[in-house]
Amino acid sequence: MTNEQLIAIAEEWFQKQGWKPFEFQQETWQHFLDGYSGILNAPTGSGKTYALLLPILMDFIRRNPAAREKENNGMNAIWITPIRALAKEILLASGRAVEAFGLNWKVSIRSGDTTTAERKKQLSKPPELLITTPESLHLLLASKGYEKFFANLGTVVIDEWHELMGSKRAVLAELALSRLKGFLPQLQIWGISATIGNMDQALTVLLGSSRDQLKHKIIKADIEKRIDVITVLPDEIEKFPWSGHLGIHLLNKVVPLIHNSGSTLIFTNTRAMCEIWYQRLLDVAPELAGLLAMHHGSISRELRDWVEQNLHSEKLKAVVCTSSLDLGVDFRPVESIVQIGSPKGVARFMQRAGRSGHQPNALSTIYFVPTHSLELIESCALRQAMADGQVEDRLPYIRSFDVLAQYLVTLAVSDGFLPDQILAEVRDTFCFESISDEEWQWILNFIVTGGQALHSYNEYRKVEIDSDGLFRVHDRRIALRHRLSIGAIVGETSMIIQYQRGKRIGTVEEWFIAQLRPGDTFWFAGKSLELIRVKGMTAEVRKSKKKKGKVPSWLGGRIPLSSQLAQYLRIKVAQSRADAYAEPELEKLIPLTELQDQRSRVPLLDEFLIEYFQSTEGYHLLFYPFEGRYIHEGMSALLAWRIAQIQPISFTIAMNDYGFELLSDAPIPIEKALDQDLFNTIDLTADIQASINSVEMAKRRFRDIASIAGLVFKGYPGREKKDKYLQSSSQLFFEVFTDYEPDNLLLRQAFEEVFVFQLDEYRLREALDRIQSQRIILSRPDKATPYSFPIIVDRTREKLSTERLADRIKKMKLALERD
Repeated sequence: MTNEQLIAIAEEWFQKQGWKPFEFQQETWQHFLDGYSGILNAPTGSGKTYALLLPILMDFIRRNPAAREKENNGMNAIWITPIRALAKEILLASGRAVEAFGLNWKVSIRSGDTTTAERKKQLSKPPELLITTPESLHLLLASKGYEKFFANLGTVVIDEWHELMGSKRAVLAELALSRLKGFLPQLQIWGISATIGNMDQALTVLLGSSRDQLKHKIIKADIEKRIDVITVLPDEIEKFPWSGHLGIHLLNKVVPLIHNSGSTLIFTNTRAMCEIWYQRLLDVAPELAGLLAMHHGSISRELRDWVEQNLHSEKLKAVVCTSSLDLGVDFRPVESIVQIGSPKGVARFMQRAGRSGHQPNALSTIYFVPTHSLELIESCALRQAMADGQVEDRLPYIRSFDVLAQYLVTLAVSDGFLPDQILAEVRDTFCFESISDEEWQWILNFIVTGGQALHSYNEYRKVEIDSDGLFRVHDRRIALRHRLSIGAIVGETSMIIQYQRGKRIGTVEEWFIAQLRPGDTFWFAGKSLELIRVKGMTAEVRKSKKKKGKVPSWLGGRIPLSSQLAQYLRIKVAQSRADAYAEPELEKLIPLTELQDQRSRVPLLDEFLIEYFQSTEGYHLLFYPFEGRYIHEGMSALLAWRIAQIQPISFTIAMNDYGFELLSDAPIPIEKALDQDLFNTIDLTADIQASINSVEMAKRRFRDIASIAGLVFKGYPGREKKDKYLQSSSQLFFEVFTDYEPDNLLLRQAFEEVFVFQLDEYRLREALDRIQSQRIILSRPDKATPYSFPIIVDRTREKLSTERLADRIKKMKLALERD
């Protein structure tokens, strides 16, 4: 059959469904059938899945015209998804398409939830279409005879590629694709991506450094996603705002939004906030009991499945959730989205908004609920950035030697590998295109002998070199432990929460349970639970009638402010000084803005504001780069160190997304510091290393690196090792490598990740260059200002309980409001 005839079949099926194909779908069908690889960029709910699913079926029919009803055709396509929930959507969509095309195809899911029996069945009789994750794909590469298993594979599609791009899971995908391309040179590779700023680079990461030798194309849907941003404004503006306070005060404005909408997703930025909002909504609107649910990544899989099914069948009125429902799962009944607090990024906000109106040309409505007054400015910034089409880049990982070491052992566990052949494939990936011969030899030596520092310990001699030159794992115990450790998702060790009689509720991080005693009450999954006992890595609980209890928090829950949103935030701050307010949010902020201007200054775009004043606490020096907490973390330590070079002085440092404070009990020589070019970027790297405890930061990064590289084994299922053990083990390796093998690639990687991802040295340098081009405004207010108050509160919050903090803040505000 010709391409035109095949496309006609697809168009006919669309017509029967009452659909009309979009131009981007037809373009994708044509390019796929012409042998192209590439990236499809289209908004949520526009039909991206069928744009790539249908040509996979068309291509099979073209190559096998007589085999439409034949069974067991071998694996023809792999569809990789970053989240399991999305796999179910692909399964349903592909089932409909396979039936429509009259094919006798089997479509299966393979993930962490797949039973052992089903996995064995898949290996003996591969499905024609396998929906899986990067980790499960690597597990298949760890199976004997994987080349035969993949022999008929023609296509790999990676869904939500923009989500994978900024993580080491993308490195897993790159390496798996490099191996598949090694013995399947005609393999077509497609990514599905939301809009990101570095789309062309995303294509290179997907296809590898040799992309120009392939027929490739980025296909962009010409569909404008209409998003209506409505800010939930407080009745009165707090002139002295503090983080997290205002959101809960707007509960009574959120309840009507739920009642007036068919169904609503309420997005929070952290799992702890998700738990709190769920409880508080039921407190103020008990009529929502049974109609309101919660969804986040630590709740059990069964409960999350139940929530997704009942949301889809319109049995739920609202779901309070986190990023666990960010991605492309189709919930068409959802009418409205509520975002609690700033999402800190344009792309994330658009992704969440797109969960409503999840159909072509449908209007997406998102309500923005600020958690403190200054977030009203972020609402304006988000709206403007979306209007200008500005979205964030996704920074890909490079030179992730921990993932490479894991991958090579994966190949050695299955059929073994020849180093020269695999080096050529590895160098074709974006991540490892710069790997030198010496670095490659180091990695090989590491997996064979344990490297220079560990060669005396047999357990780190994982791979053996056979007489034919193949690198292989022969020890079955090593192979089993490796298979159990495959993956690049790392985090705090989790403990299972389950009822005394055995029903599992979910997981929380070990450190949270460690601070509880039997009899203590905590809230989880919307339930008040009493801790009975801890057995190994399981916390046994029972339901409690107590209304008060701790809410778990998860480490790493804070989201950094993106550079794109930070840029628009500075623009909106400057606009808040204008006489004519085009936006209701800025108009609402007038009392706060006027007080800030009266006591200090609201900076214009070409100005950089510094405030210096004295209180009973000491001398306060505040800087306002509006660059986000992560950048302020590095910049505050850098400037504190530089000032201390002028005059020995110690500081207490506090920060938020808008600025940071250096507090000292002695006068701060700020004028002298400014005269000596405080913001210069000369010798910046050396100054950063001198100003922060980069060793301690690298030690924290190394813990994850050691786990991924296979230095630390987390334990067998049901017998996981405690967090304290993992921490001490990785710390020991860090110290051994520092003392005896300072050129260790994993050690170097830890420091590089600190500078690139945690401190973001490139962005810090850009911020300092920008400040040098601005006019410095050194303001000397008599007391704290509306801009400085939330930073001071964040410092105070670490010392006090929630109740004592609220009382303390009331007193602070009363003192500040007196003229």
